[in-house]
Amino acid sequence: MLAGLSASPASAGFTQTFGDGKSLSIGLGMRSSYTSAEDAAPSGNDRSNEFNLDSVRVFVSGSLSDTIKATFNTERDGDGNLKLLDGYARFEFSDEFNIWVGRMLPPSDRANLDGPYYINAWSYPGVVSQYPAKFAGRDDGATVWGKLLDKRLTYAAGAFKGHNRIRGASNQGDNMLFTGRLAYNFLDVEDNPAYYTSSTYYGSADILTLAIAGAYQEDGVGTAARPGDYGAVSIDALFEKNLGDAGAITLEGAWYSYDTDGVTDVAPGFGGASGTANVGGIVAGEAWLIGGAYLLPAKVGIGKFQPFVRYQTFDPDASRFDIKQYDFGVNYVISGHSARISAEYSTIDTGPGADSDRFTLGLQLQF
Repeated sequence: MLAGLSASPASAGFTQTFGDGKSLSIGLGMRSSYTSAEDAAPSGNDRSNEFNLDSVRVFVSGSLSDTIKATFNTERDGDGNLKLLDGYARFEFSDEFNIWVGRMLPPSDRANLDGPYYINAWSYPGVVSQYPAKFAGRDDGATVWGKLLDKRLTYAAGAFKGHNRIRGASNQGDNMLFTGRLAYNFLDVEDNPAYYTSSTYYGSADILTLAIAGAYQEDGVGTAARPGDYGAVSIDALFEKNLGDAGAITLEGAWYSYDTDGVTDVAPGFGGASGTANVGGIVAGEAWLIGGAYLLPAKVGIGKFQPFVRYQTFDPDASRFDIKQYDFGVNYVISGHSARISAEYSTIDTGPGADSDRFTLGLQLQF
């Protein structure tokens, strides 16, 4: 039988309580990997050999009462600098109604709400993602969320600072980005904090969840002279079944449609914008994601093996060529999302004569 492979983000970390609803929790997360990529060495025609510290996160949350709480998380950026990942006040009144204010993940699709730590494969599915963000999917704003119908229905809606707020770019009127998500659990209820998600529960529950998400920002893309509205719609589904002595199977799928009002967005870094300024780079098109995994029932050493496969494709409106990525790999699951080793082979096709491959061996730990 499958047991002891908890997937809940709330399970990690140390918590000290002080009475009267006061508490402080601290956690750590890290992802490190070795990657060999085709033609990625300095020569331009040899395979690379890179050891990477992909992520180092410090998770801090505290509460002044059962209602007033806060979260503060940090992350290492690509240059090795410590950056603010999340920082928001949490006014949590009930399962049905809560308000968060600050920097956070806007309500969106499952992959974005999983983040790198709770997806099924090793690499984040960046081919299908065309969401504006300041850093690691985050933006500054406010979200209202809750869980209804015995927690089977999760809703979340937010207003955020949004995209292209820089002189010369489209958003000269300081228009906000509005986002929302509805998810319904048909079988067991997914055990996640707030509106966050995971893409596998390692057989600890029988899951069938269908969700729809959307985003809209007036003048969200383009230039000041030729602005366009940004719109996105996605539908995602997750199925997981505990097969008892036969293991557990996981299936995942998502569809995305991104619209830029017929306008080409400015390039990232437009007007001297920093990498965290949330400027430029949005591309209109349609995308699909399909994935599956099978958790083997037998424990081998201290963990279990979980082979996985994933396919992503993005069809840009302005190009005749689709972008495709195939991922094949296996996870060695030691303690759910808190401790796993992953091996992943990916092939990426961005057009005629532009295909490449890479192999990654990664380690993920959360405390």
